[in-house]
Amino acid sequence: MSKQLLFIHGRAQENKDSVALKAEWIEALNEGLSKSHLNLPIPETDVRFPFYGDTLYDLVAGKSAQEAASIVVRGEDTDADEKRFIRSVIEEVRKKAGITDEQLAAIGGQEVIDRGPLNWEWLQTVLKAIDRHVPFGSGGSIALATKDVYQYLKNASIRQVIDTGVSAALTTGLETVVVSHSLGTVVGYNLLRQSGEAKGWRVPLFVTLGSPLGVSEIRKTVKSLAAPTQCPTCVKAWFNAMDDRDVVALYPLTSAEFPLDPADPRIQNKTDVRNKTENRHGIAGYLDDKEVARKIYDALVG
Repeated sequence: MSKQLLFIHGRAQENKDSVALKAEWIEALNEGLSKSHLNLPIPETDVRFPFYGDTLYDLVAGKSAQEAASIVVRGEDTDADEKRFIRSVIEEVRKKAGITDEQLAAIGGQEVIDRGPLNWEWLQTVLKAIDRHVPFGSGGSIALATKDVYQYLKNASIRQVIDTGVSAALTTGLETVVVSHSLGTVVGYNLLRQSGEAKGWRVPLFVTLGSPLGVSEIRKTVKSLAAPTQCPTCVKAWFNAMDDRDVVALYPLTSAEFPLDPADPRIQNKTDVRNKTENRHGIAGYLDDKEVARKIYDALVG
């Protein structure tokens, strides 16, 4: 029986045609494979692309990305726990980016700095500083991505809808290479970790691209759903790739940032992807990487 390839997408896919999106992912993967003079080794009918973009879009009531980001930044329709979660993630982005108090004061004034991270104006100032000082960074996009991760991890009904859709693309006993991106890496990890063994899924390779799993607050929340943090038992090998300029994927998934218990099988990290997309986070700039594409190919033919 041939193997199957499953793509799990990230956010900002609403109102798009799932067939066209699948074609874009396959095209980018084929571009990466062509660098090794290879082609996709399975029929496209064996590539699964469960689509949940409209579910996420409904979280912001159909508003545009700009409108939704503005609402997140202002803290509207956001409870105390979500505000805490977003603040924590954004503060980690600020520290990783090396944004200083002086740079924040130049934007928001010293009073905002003195109030500190618990003040919502401080968050607005940090997001503006990301726009100004972080190459390829967008404060609004990071805020929206953080909100989506929070809703998936904390909202059981949203999580159930997404998990049910992705689960339907996995077949008991059929070897499936799982390739995930951005929020999709959180979905993929949580689903495989919680349900993979019980449902008899067989994953020769789990690929995470542009993953935020190493961000402290996200890692802790994922662990609260399924402890301990470990390579899903249905997964034989885990390959993680990132561009070090990608401000969503702050860290590689090493023993320092994403410790596993047990430690083996270890996650193989690739941190030198040169993502060609505008924000250095887009899926096309990951799948067209020669090594990423070759890893997927080898798992499909192995």
